[in-house]
Amino acid sequence: MNQLWSDTGRSNLSDLTARHLKAPQMENYSKARTLERPSLCPFPGLAPDTPKVRVKDGSKIRHLLRYALSRMEAKPGVADEAGRQEAASRPLCRQIVFTASAKGVSKAITCAEIVKRRVKGLHQLTRLLYGTAVEVWEPLEPGAGLDSLTVSRNVPAIWILLSLEPLDCSQPGYQAPGRYDALWAQSANREEEAAGGRFCPDEASAVGVDPVISSVTSDLSAAPED
Repeated sequence: MNQLWSDTGRSNLSDLTARHLKAPQMENYSKARTLERPSLCPFPGLAPDTPKVRVKDGSKIRHLLRYALSRMEAKPGVADEAGRQEAASRPLCRQIVFTASAKGVSKAITCAEIVKRRVKGLHQLTRLLYGTAVEVWEPLEPGAGLDSLTVSRNVPAIWILLSLEPLDCSQPGYQAPGRYDALWAQSANREEEAAGGRFCPDEASAVGVDPVISSVTSDLSAAPED
């Protein structure tokens, strides 16, 4: 029995030692670059001129709204000369798509909520997907005999389609016109006021929380930091 335990213990110890020796020591590496492989648009059949607004963590919501509203409104809600020029130079669209991943998800949702308040009668379709982030790590000392490392991880992403044309209400993630997400009402209120718009507080207090949006925030909170 003792011999069996000894052999088993020695075997397990050898396996642990071997794995430890083979495992790369990350303090010997530095992150060289990160390559993003975004998820594909989940909305087939969109018109060729449908704007796709990619929202990033560093994006300015005011700028995103100015562009989006200039494509959806005859008179831009963001009342500045640049917005008027954009509206005059581009035809108005019946649909627009917001997409973001990782830390930009909350900004994309905020933009969609504000646009829904400015442009009445918008149908919404939301899709939750995963993109891929590929991190490339290079050894700090090229002559140390260490190989480059490639690490892939899934990144939560959201796609939001806003449409003046009716959408299939039986699809998961559908939201009828006039329904808003209370979870983002306060943030949308602040951003809309900063963009020079108006918002009715009574409207925000009367709406319910969209379970689709709640789901993506749960995924986002569980995602690893960059």
